[in-house]
Amino acid sequence: MRKPLVAGNWKMNNPIESSKILLENILHQAELLESMLAKDGKASALDIAIFPPSVYLKETQEILTGSSLHWGTQNVSAYDEGAYTGEISASMLQGFGCDYVLIGHSERRCIYETLELDQFVLDKIVAQKYEMATSHGLTPIICIGETEEDYAKGKTEEVIARLLDVLIESKGSKALAQTVFAYEPVWAIGTGKSATPEWAQDVHSFMRERIAKHDATTAESLRIIYGGSVNANNAAAIFSKPDVDGGLIGGASLDVDKFIQICFAAALKPNKI
Repeated sequence: MRKPLVAGNWKMNNPIESSKILLENILHQAELLESMLAKDGKASALDIAIFPPSVYLKETQEILTGSSLHWGTQNVSAYDEGAYTGEISASMLQGFGCDYVLIGHSERRCIYETLELDQFVLDKIVAQKYEMATSHGLTPIICIGETEEDYAKGKTEEVIARLLDVLIESKGSKALAQTVFAYEPVWAIGTGKSATPEWAQDVHSFMRERIAKHDATTAESLRIIYGGSVNANNAAAIFSKPDVDGGLIGGASLDVDKFIQICFAAALKPNKI
């Protein structure tokens, strides 16, 4: 069964004290939501994960340990150890109780793009990080999506297929069962624009069908969430689509009320078998 997942990406926001308060408030409201859902026979209707800046992982672990909420980090190194100044390894993240890690977010890709690396090379870097995360028991949320230029040229499926093929070549299709994908059209991130529910469904369906050509069982169980200016007003419509299994939430995850409304919208989505 595909349980909806709502992941809050805080990016580089909030001083430490504000982050603690935000975490505590999200936890409190999430527990109230869980209690309400349990009364309606919908206990454990969704997963919620928080992605704070990595320097706040210790505080996140202290506040969320023992709760039903998950946490992770916004990036991970492609290497396990060594002279990689500023990087954080998957084994280090295990020590902070992380369940998830974001990989390949477009805002991370931009750093490499300034080095004028080929997009295929960037996909290979994502694959390396994916291999490292799964080898240490972390669930990668692999971000995938087209730029505005690619979108305008009708290259969405080409961009999506390229990364999927690299990942399947890396570890095989069955290994994707340990993965979550986040379709994030770059033109919709932080812009206020959002893909229509129909567009999101079409792209998610394309991804699932592409993987199904290699392994239908993995494709059916794989969670594919949508990221790109999801808010309390459009979440229900986006999540209602059959191949959209939740959301990767940016700005709205910094507002407790808005974030919990989005979580509620995801919880109302029937689990897909």
